Amino acid sequence: MARLAEVEADVQDLIESHMETMLGVKFLASEYAIDCVEGGRIDSLGLDENFAPVIVEYKRGTDAGVINQGLYYMSWLMAHKDAFRYLVRDRLGASAAAQVLWSAPRLICVAGDFTRYDVHAVREHRRSIDLVRYRYFGSAHIGLETVASVTGQSAATKRGRRRTAGLPPARRPDGARAQLAEAVDEVLLGLGDGVTRVQRKQYAAYQRLRNFACVCPPQQTKLLVYLKVDPKGLDLVPGFTRDVTGLGHHGTGDLEVQLRTERDLARAQDLFRLSYAVA
Repeated sequence: MARLAEVEADVQDLIESHMETMLGVKFLASEYAIDCVEGGRIDSLGLDENFAPVIVEYKRGTDAGVINQGLYYMSWLMAHKDAFRYLVRDRLGASAAAQVLWSAPRLICVAGDFTRYDVHAVREHRRSIDLVRYRYFGSAHIGLETVASVTGQSAATKRGRRRTAGLPPARRPDGARAQLAEAVDEVLLGLGDGVTRVQRKQYAAYQRLRNFACVCPPQQTKLLVYLKVDPKGLDLVPGFTRDVTGLGHHGTGDLEVQLRTERDLARAQDLFRLSYAVA
């Protein structure tokens, strides 16, 4: 039978111990004390797959204050970027600290439940916010369900649906490759509610709570998409799908999908949906 935690700290301890698996976020610090007049402690700090700063706040049950509390901490974080960079450097090294993506900071609220007012409230803010409901099952299992997910770039994302995915404006290709990239962007953004696109120089990441697809800028003859699908469970097709486990590449995911035509995109859509389902 599903149940809530006995105390809030139980949820926090469990998620912090498995944060990368559960949220796609590298754990950095717990109960991080902020230096300001009002004071306070950020429950968890992390860095997501796209190197965006992440604040995680927890509540045992339903608490109308969790969103405002998290936004208060987000304001402090954006005013103290150096403190966060030093934390990343100490935990993950100088290379990670140099890649922090300040254009897409995130707030993840994990609670026993949320009201319809909470869901409405996050849609009115200009920050990236995920509301995640938890439940314990028995004594050894926890389930997480995304109740709402919005991005501070939502308006830009909607305006950009007709723009080529994964490319800065000056480098967009012409012709068939541009059309294929636009079609891939439309398909990925249209897989379900709460899909957001995070743009980095080397790739565009499509995410729910975690990345499920990363699209690299079009090459001469193909577009590369990386998915969170286990290649070992598939019949790989040379020239279309490739296992890149352990191989260096931009973005995240162990399955590489090579797209050259609209027909390739059509046969890749089942793989897109499979990756989306597990994100």
